[in-house]
Amino acid sequence: MSGEDSGTRLKGRGVGSAIVGLALVVAALAALPRLAAQDYRARAVALLKTVPLIDGHNDLPDAIREHGGLDSVDFAQPQPKLMTDIPRLRAGAVGAQFWAAYVPVTTLHRGEHPAVYALEQIDLVHRLCHTYRQSLALATTAAEVERNFKAGKISCLIGIEGGHAIENSLGALRMFARLGVRYMTLTHWETIDWADAATDSAKHNGLTAFGREVVREMNRVGMLVDLSHVSDATMVGALRASRAPVIFSHSSARVLSHHVRNVPDSILAMVKANDGLVMANFNPAFVSETVRLYEDSMQVRARALRAGGADSTTVADSDRAWAARAPKATLQQVADHIGHLRDVMGVDHVGIGSDFDGITQVPVGLEDVSKFPDLLAELLRRGWSDDDVRKVAGLNALRVLRTAERVAAESPAAK
Repeated sequence: MSGEDSGTRLKGRGVGSAIVGLALVVAALAALPRLAAQDYRARAVALLKTVPLIDGHNDLPDAIREHGGLDSVDFAQPQPKLMTDIPRLRAGAVGAQFWAAYVPVTTLHRGEHPAVYALEQIDLVHRLCHTYRQSLALATTAAEVERNFKAGKISCLIGIEGGHAIENSLGALRMFARLGVRYMTLTHWETIDWADAATDSAKHNGLTAFGREVVREMNRVGMLVDLSHVSDATMVGALRASRAPVIFSHSSARVLSHHVRNVPDSILAMVKANDGLVMANFNPAFVSETVRLYEDSMQVRARALRAGGADSTTVADSDRAWAARAPKATLQQVADHIGHLRDVMGVDHVGIGSDFDGITQVPVGLEDVSKFPDLLAELLRRGWSDDDVRKVAGLNALRVLRTAERVAAESPAAK
């Protein structure tokens, strides 16, 4: 064999080896996105074994009420008509849940007592946690959340949604605190006697003097001031009046979706100074500007139909047809909100507040409570550190709870 022939064969082998090697690299790269997605989720699940995931807002109590009450729902079994049940809470690695004791604003107009409605919702949460005590446990402090987490139980925290629940009584507020309520959303959809709502006309330029007194009393009893649903002026007034960190239990960034329920950057800066927390909402209209505009157009169309004499059936059929063609919000857009909140306030002031079972539509990829690890996996995919993801998952909420407890401990006793 000549040296030339030998060199040619060696070169041929080298080229062949290079082609095989290149093919292996291409195949590996093609498989990388799928494998990486699995790896990020596994990493998120592993992180959630070290810190309780704390969701700031879930409307399950009212959803159960609408389904016939606690005796009509076996929460230990999958509930396809709900977004929440124990199997999916476990699958989503939820460590603590703020259950909303939602009080409809209709109770203000129908001769009902909002306080009684709130008591019934609180009672439902207590009974829920007692009935399923192998999986759930009540918590009123950060230490109790951590103790329950170590015991393998999901903490039940309670937040009243709607300040009209106290019926203008600080005594009622104090008693709600004794029943375990750890936050109160100052308003819901309507302006009340002492605070303006985001989705109603302003009457007080924010908080009245009594409204500021409510905030101070909430500080004194260790109840977090929740500013989701309130007007911008109410946000400012409460932030100025509060000595403890405030929260937005289920709101997102207004710069990404211009809904009045979201928080403008100017207020986010105040939340940072307050050491507070904004917990990103999953409501598609709060997540996607495209969805928000589409929903606005649906409302305009429905009003036009009613003005033209269409009956309720025709309007409902039209709404369903339009809704079927609606754009979708996505998990990635929720991650965009979380990222923006971090960019403006810093990672120490960001949390998660899903609004599951209080919303009728969900982002693609965040269909129910089992999907929380997928959201955290997306943050990891974007380069977030493990420590920062732990903060968003639950450490920030625990810090805010502890600070509120400390402020209450340092406050004078009630007169």
